[in-house]
Amino acid sequence: MQAELQRQSKDVKQLDSTRYDEQVQSILTEFESRFTDVSSIEPIASYLCFPFGGSIDVDEIVSKVNSQFDLDSSAVENEILTLSNDIDIKSSTTPGTSGQFWNLLLEQNWSIYTKGIPHCIKTDNLHPLPEEFRFSLTKDFELKLSGIQGQLQLKLKGLADSTEKWTGMDAIRQVFRNKQTTISEYVQQNWKKDSLFGYQFLNGVNPMVIRRCSVLPEDFPVTEDKVFVPGGRSLADELKIGHIFLCDYKILDGLKGNVVNGKQQYLMAPLVLLHQTPKDRLKPIAIQLTQKPSGDHPIFYPNSADYADWSLAKMYVKSADFNDHQLNFHFVRSHLLAEVFSVSLLRNLPMVHPLYKLLIPHTRYTLEINCLARERLVSENGIFQKYIASGGEAMEVLMKRATESITYTSLCIRDDIKERGLETVANYYYRDDGIEMWDIINRFVGGVLGYYYKQDSDVKRDTELQTWVADIFKHGFLSRTESGIPKVFNTVEELVKYVTMVIFNVSAQHSAVNTGQFDYCSWMPNSPLSIQQPPPTTTGASDYDSIMNSLPDINATVNVMAVLWVLSNQSSDFVPLGQFPEEHFSELIPCRHIEVFQKELGHLSAKIKDRNKDIKIPYTYLDPELLENSVAI
Repeated sequence: MQAELQRQSKDVKQLDSTRYDEQVQSILTEFESRFTDVSSIEPIASYLCFPFGGSIDVDEIVSKVNSQFDLDSSAVENEILTLSNDIDIKSSTTPGTSGQFWNLLLEQNWSIYTKGIPHCIKTDNLHPLPEEFRFSLTKDFELKLSGIQGQLQLKLKGLADSTEKWTGMDAIRQVFRNKQTTISEYVQQNWKKDSLFGYQFLNGVNPMVIRRCSVLPEDFPVTEDKVFVPGGRSLADELKIGHIFLCDYKILDGLKGNVVNGKQQYLMAPLVLLHQTPKDRLKPIAIQLTQKPSGDHPIFYPNSADYADWSLAKMYVKSADFNDHQLNFHFVRSHLLAEVFSVSLLRNLPMVHPLYKLLIPHTRYTLEINCLARERLVSENGIFQKYIASGGEAMEVLMKRATESITYTSLCIRDDIKERGLETVANYYYRDDGIEMWDIINRFVGGVLGYYYKQDSDVKRDTELQTWVADIFKHGFLSRTESGIPKVFNTVEELVKYVTMVIFNVSAQHSAVNTGQFDYCSWMPNSPLSIQQPPPTTTGASDYDSIMNSLPDINATVNVMAVLWVLSNQSSDFVPLGQFPEEHFSELIPCRHIEVFQKELGHLSAKIKDRNKDIKIPYTYLDPELLENSVAI
């Protein structure tokens, strides 16, 4: 019998012949040592060695399994059917394509879209993706309809192709009124206020840059006589107490701005000093638009004689923040890493693996949305190249720097908040909701995986698990040991933290940096996608015309606004975190942990809604009811 099984396993076209042969040998060895009556397990062994042979008698296999093992019949049947479906998906040819989906997941078919950034699935179009990984008809229709409606409105008004400058703020308002949210309207009315400027570093679309400052950077020579600190203390005192914060955009240093409509754009690398006032408001107190001080690049203060100087300086900062957010924290850290997590899962873990069951809901639509992003946003003819300051030659450099800046600490919100010194800053709702969300996910992951991995040795000897994490380390983090990213698991605790990080980043973190894009960026003066004038070289030289001449052209503004509208809206087939339309677990204990997970998410959602009743700008981006299970938009 053994010889016959070995012959059959060699005859089949296997997904991974080397690894599969090893598994077959392991199974045969275990069966020989455990059973004397080989005929009683023959159907089981035949199926394991030759699962690609067409029709199988599930009932026969289940009955044989039950005669040898104390297992639930429905659970065994479910596992067999799941494995069969896995084989069908990974070995079948999608109609209308020349290759197999599984071929896209082979080692040699990882694609390097741009050198120095996370790798991606090797396909130039969506056709090789099976239906299981494509948008539903509902989502596809709604996404296209939303985009078409926006573009049609702009075309009819003659805006989409206009390379003219805006004539004034009123002209921008006329377009802005077509699509608004409660928060975007508030931003339009209050964007000039220092309090809203500071608030956005904590709870806007990019809460990832700010950190506590105890010592001023040497290249940011802010002086006491220039700074007004409410409360009567000196700047030195406030630094010691912990009330001073810094936003440093050094990642943009030296990048050459794009050319849009034949006009040079400017991308600065500013330093921003902020102060937490006695009323717990965060306000800017100094801005330097370059990394190095010089006579041509003065420091701007809110008490400048000409307030236009201060307003223009803040606009340069918000433009830098927009570009850093879009390519660094949103595209590279969220979308590209989510794709690596998804592809590595499909490549290395079978459907019957508990980690596959746990993570597969968090891959929904990720492959398709990223294919679309590469085609329409960051391609040679994409939105970034056409309209945004960090397009052109700066784009690849920025994405590479973003990848080099990723650390394990920065991907784990508890560690990240501590490293940035933000444990006690007031009114930091991203932190408050994010840490609670992390803890809920962590307990859920620990409960489910703890059911399968009782001790550290269980983790160490799971070769599929180890191959998965090593694959991510290589293709997602480019084998950068200095990142602190694990490339092997030695303990259950390490596994649980890592899987928590994966789920948090593809669900909660993506929501935090995606959902508010239209809220805070659609009113373009609050978050300019580009600046058309070089920064002022002296104080007191700016006026209203300086601000209007610096803003991006009409076509750049409205086309990016339309994209932000699409990206910030949910589809009607949205699946919130904690909801699992497909039941992957059949065992009682994991199912109970799912129930607890859903209840805890419900409690957090209610808590967030209750808090938001009492604050001027509700923070909803980490409300479990409103954030999606995966990077799906």
